[in-house]
Amino acid sequence: MRFSDIIGQEDVKKQLRQAVSDGRIAHAQLFTGMSGIGKLPLAIAYAQYIACPYRTAEDSCGTCPTCLQYQKLQHPDLHFVFPIVKSDNGDVCDSYIDKFRSIITNTPYFNLDDWYQALEIETKQAIIYEKESTEILRKLSLKSFSDGYKVMIIWLPEKMNIECANKLLKLLEEPPIKTLFLLVSEQPELLLSTIISRSQEIRIPRLSEHTIAHALQQNNPDISATTINNIAHNANGSYLTAIKQLNDCAENKQYFNDFVALMRNAWLVGQKKDYSALLQLRKWSLDIADAKVGREKQKSFLQYAQRQIRENYIYNFSCAEMNYQTEDERQFSSKFAPFIHEDNVERMMEELSRAEQQISQNGNAKIIFFDLCLQMIVTVKK
Repeated sequence: MRFSDIIGQEDVKKQLRQAVSDGRIAHAQLFTGMSGIGKLPLAIAYAQYIACPYRTAEDSCGTCPTCLQYQKLQHPDLHFVFPIVKSDNGDVCDSYIDKFRSIITNTPYFNLDDWYQALEIETKQAIIYEKESTEILRKLSLKSFSDGYKVMIIWLPEKMNIECANKLLKLLEEPPIKTLFLLVSEQPELLLSTIISRSQEIRIPRLSEHTIAHALQQNNPDISATTINNIAHNANGSYLTAIKQLNDCAENKQYFNDFVALMRNAWLVGQKKDYSALLQLRKWSLDIADAKVGREKQKSFLQYAQRQIRENYIYNFSCAEMNYQTEDERQFSSKFAPFIHEDNVERMMEELSRAEQQISQNGNAKIIFFDLCLQMIVTVKK
């Protein structure tokens, strides 16, 4: 994978190329940022750039034997660690490496929920087990194939159990010669503070609407510019979110229906004292907290809800060019938007964001979503 294959992130690419040019390659680097902005592709492109013997000032050559091996993700000095679920197939990443290579090759912008689908699991939580640390040490103790860096890319290191994290820390403190750890994290706050302190953090920013729209238009020339611009705006800086919105209208429709049900029933309870609506909210919270829905989809809904709160608040200013919604969303906002105002918009956003964080931390979804319902009753009626 080359830098040119990655959407946007020009400043980060420049920073990474400059580090190689200056000979300042930190042995442990932590790529952080939200899902769907290209952290993993960047890490792979960076490793390929370092390994390419014919790299230019801008990119790896893409044609030498090293680059060809990297593009297939099969270079002997390139290793991956990622969350897995123990099964009859084994409890180390090598047991699943073909699936991991396949998902990167086919869809380099993916998240944990997509990985669960590739693993064909629904309710189990994937982690990185202690045994993986032994595999990491074994691989890095081998002689380098090309006398270059041995690269260990760890996707979602926050999924390491504590035993694995502690053993990784020892490796970061005393790394084998000419090794490179690239940790790709979406929740670095869940990592051991000592791992963070021994890594050089590289923050990957959200993509601009223009960058996302341009990439979508190039890959989908038959889609209207208006639709593309709406999707790019709604993506909130994530190309993965944009792709999912474009490809999965049914799921977005479900998010809309769930949002309407939450807000309408919360309003009925708070404003009209309709306590039958409270029972509907209880049922709503149980349905969306169902394990079959999955935590990634629950998080996606909460992100969608936050965007809709913002859009409803903006709707009140009657400035159409600032408002990006589908026709169904606009129709709902025409009646609901007056209830989103300066006295409650921040509180509502805080409650939705807090729920998203709690879901990310594996909190009890039933409690989290019912508490969210109660908070919405209080805030919507203001």
